[in-house]
Amino acid sequence: MKKALTFKPLHPWKVDLKQAKAIQEELSKKLIIQGEVNPCLIAGADCAFSKKEEIIYALVVVYDLQKNQPVEIARSKARLEFPYVPGYLTFREGPALLEAFAQLKTLPEAVIFDGQGIAHPRRMGIASHLGLWLELPSLGCAKNLLVGRAREPENQPGAFEYLKQNEEIIGALLRTKKGVKPVIVSPGHLLSLKSALKITINSCRGYRLPEPVRLAHLLVNRFKKEEEK
Repeated sequence: MKKALTFKPLHPWKVDLKQAKAIQEELSKKLIIQGEVNPCLIAGADCAFSKKEEIIYALVVVYDLQKNQPVEIARSKARLEFPYVPGYLTFREGPALLEAFAQLKTLPEAVIFDGQGIAHPRRMGIASHLGLWLELPSLGCAKNLLVGRAREPENQPGAFEYLKQNEEIIGALLRTKKGVKPVIVSPGHLLSLKSALKITINSCRGYRLPEPVRLAHLLVNRFKKEEEK
């Protein structure tokens, strides 16, 4: 079968911190933070890291919301080339994730990343950065806040409060399940915030995280465990 995704390189990955910052600032000008989609096939993407050596494991799962089941899983393993620096996650995880995406034979209609979209100091979280590479509607669903402020949303599924930085709305704190901490949702590329929130809620299946990215998290850790036996 033919691969579903092909993409042209936007920049080199082997760069220093100064070059990485310049790449983020340049790419942020190309983002399109608008678009309404109602996807059925949603990809969730996540990574895990070896505690033994500088190895990253990446996994993408394509999930069918109508059938409530995964339809394809792709994974990759690579040596880490970029250090851990907050705000530069994509330079650490991006190459391995793109290698996994390149294996897919099912084209997702949207992608949820375990990380930020434009809720980022330079508006270039992993969902925005890889959204540009993949040219797919993308959003970030993060467990922790990176920048901005927001009030706590009501303790009801679907309740949200806008996340702002200097009065600019960059995302939202969304309650996906009663009694659990909200997640930070922000559009990555080719999506409005309204659509990003709707996709997140529609993708939840009783857990804090939307099912595509929740499964990706579980499966990538299982992949790491199998590889490191």
